Amino acid sequence: MEAHEIVSHEAWVAARKALLAREKEFTRQRDELSRQRRALPWERVEKEYVFDTPAGAQSLAQLFAGKSQLIVQHFMFDPGWEAACKSCSFWADGFNGFTLHLAARDVAFVAVSRAPLAKIEGFKRRMGWSFPWVSSGRSDFNQDFQVTATQEETAKGEIYYNYTRTKGTFGERPGISVFFRDPSGAVFHTYSTYARGLDMMNAAYHYLDLVPKGRDESGPHAMAWVRLRDSYGS
Repeated sequence: MEAHEIVSHEAWVAARKALLAREKEFTRQRDELSRQRRALPWERVEKEYVFDTPAGAQSLAQLFAGKSQLIVQHFMFDPGWEAACKSCSFWADGFNGFTLHLAARDVAFVAVSRAPLAKIEGFKRRMGWSFPWVSSGRSDFNQDFQVTATQEETAKGEIYYNYTRTKGTFGERPGISVFFRDPSGAVFHTYSTYARGLDMMNAAYHYLDLVPKGRDESGPHAMAWVRLRDSYGS
């Protein structure tokens, strides 16, 4: 770290209060942005998707588990991989504790990957996770929601991700999608976010943002430091 300015307590409090004013303004801006997010128009989900779950094959509507709102965590786990994405796992280490709180507010939560259910269940046991996690391998759900490259995209070397076309051939990408089910059973897509839009869902990152070194990430492979949590020190 570079040498840091050292000041008196009075000067420190003055600087902290100046930053607090900016933090409060940011909080107000974030609240307004959240309001605008909730006000987005919806699109009806017309396609029938089938997922492999521990309870058998289920539709998207069944993943709501009796709730009217559903959050899908698009979890990178290619069918050919032996382990899930370590960066997605960094996020997933925080999922266990909050799913019951979401359920109390009429929200179901589920992670979705293309890997077969047996691989998902095995990795889930290894990590000690209990949140719902299902396989979308038998449908084109991932392709439709921008988190797996289509054959056409792979052939062109150009993918559609985060609502723009980008040069590249990487097949699996992370994201979050939100859905609503009305009393008639109709399902609507209300929101999706990708890339840096996922940052706000990682509590560890926000704690790192508080410390002097911050996230301490730089270069083209900023997250190279991340490991599966049972692999640190190995």
